[in-house]
Amino acid sequence: MTLTVGDGSTPVMALHGWFGSAQGWGALPALVDRSRFTYAFPEYRGYGERRGVAGEFSLAEAAGDVLAVADDLGWERFAVVGHSMGASVGQRLLADAPGRVERLAGISPVPATGVPFDEQGWALFSGAAADPGNRRAIIDLTTGNRLAGSWLDDMVSASLATSDTAAFAAYLTAWARTDFAADVTGNPVPALAVIGEHDPAIAEPTMRATWLAHYPNARLEVLANAGHYAMYETPVRLARILDDFLAS
Repeated sequence: MTLTVGDGSTPVMALHGWFGSAQGWGALPALVDRSRFTYAFPEYRGYGERRGVAGEFSLAEAAGDVLAVADDLGWERFAVVGHSMGASVGQRLLADAPGRVERLAGISPVPATGVPFDEQGWALFSGAAADPGNRRAIIDLTTGNRLAGSWLDDMVSASLATSDTAAFAAYLTAWARTDFAADVTGNPVPALAVIGEHDPAIAEPTMRATWLAHYPNARLEVLANAGHYAMYETPVRLARILDDFLAS
């Protein structure tokens, strides 16, 4: 069963990231305007309540599963909020069902081009499925090496508890090495990218070369005092930005 929050008239599909789950949104679910929006928090195969569900663990498969959730909820049209890998899934969903996505918001969004890695970076990320130390190093790196060690440990523990190792490994290839930019470039959907000033992985130059280049009605918001996990680092400000964008 998909977790939902709020009872507002505007439906919003919230798609989690590589380290996330339906429970991995920090303080954000408690802060969104629940009188205006109804948020749904689905999970991909291999995550959360869907651990053990078989699949190919691709972006297209995940997007198709999200559409099935929307059908079950009776949502013909809806907005999408995606964190990191979740924004990649959301863009694949937009490409496959453009008439159903009304607005697209990405929080530290992986672009539709995928993400280039050098040899050292790929070793770090590809080793994260089996090595909790790699997971911790990635979270620390993408939040600017500035947050409490206890929080990093909690994030790693949550990730290990809510994802299957094989699925986690496969999704890395899906979001990092799948380029479908040609399928979304020029789409007129209102598209917001929210990034943290301390995130070296999804930084402003990358967003201007990808997200803002792909979507003619895109804009970029850079959050002060945040890295890759704004829903944990600056949730109150993030909630206001999303509320304003989704209601406009």
